Amino acid sequence: MSAFVGIIPSRYQSSRFPGKPLADIAGKPMIQRVYERVKKVLDSVVVATDDKRIFKVVKEFGGIAIMTSASHRTGTERCAEALVKFETIASKIFDVVINIQGDEPFIKKEQIELLMSNFDNGNTQIATLIKPIENKEILFDTNRPKVVIDKQGFAMYFSRLPIPHLRNAEECNWQKKHTYFQHIGMYAYKRDVLKEIAKLQPTILEKAESLEQLRWLENGYKIKTAVTEYDSYGIDIPEDIENAIRMGFV
Repeated sequence: MSAFVGIIPSRYQSSRFPGKPLADIAGKPMIQRVYERVKKVLDSVVVATDDKRIFKVVKEFGGIAIMTSASHRTGTERCAEALVKFETIASKIFDVVINIQGDEPFIKKEQIELLMSNFDNGNTQIATLIKPIENKEILFDTNRPKVVIDKQGFAMYFSRLPIPHLRNAEECNWQKKHTYFQHIGMYAYKRDVLKEIAKLQPTILEKAESLEQLRWLENGYKIKTAVTEYDSYGIDIPEDIENAIRMGFV
């Protein structure tokens, strides 16, 4: 049976919401809510941060935090560094790393469990979640990445635009003729695969779409997808917290 570890990359700086991980959500900092949700599924959970304020708060609520370099370009790179340090601390080697976004305080345990199930197949390199798109607004929202998959459920391409383009149909009818999928931005990686992809340089398609996962596809890695019924609700701006409370997420 695979040994899993959940790593939560967490940065203080954010152009739209500075200090976001420490934002109060009904009496708890956001990073604590993320940590506690993940802890319901995984025994081993760690916050990877480059900020002493976040490190201090995690320690205060009883969590495990690891300081990482401030020079990392992506959460993937931060996870890779944290993994090496945490394995030394825990005196244990983990088979699979689950990368949980630090601004997803309402993540469902079912989503984490679904990601984990992809590694029942020992050949899985990377896994992620997708969800059928139910309305036109999401389909044409460039902030909601879309994905096309092959018959075995592996991702073929990710884009900010609707894919595929239905050439002989009006846009208003596209969803009647084809099932479109949005990407839910959670990832899990085999330990050695994480170490490899963290060293890759940005690629042409990644730069074009501003989607890191295209870097992995361009370098020949396979991304297994699993269909979830749950959407994600990330916190991007302060108003998102107010909306979440109003919607009964807390």
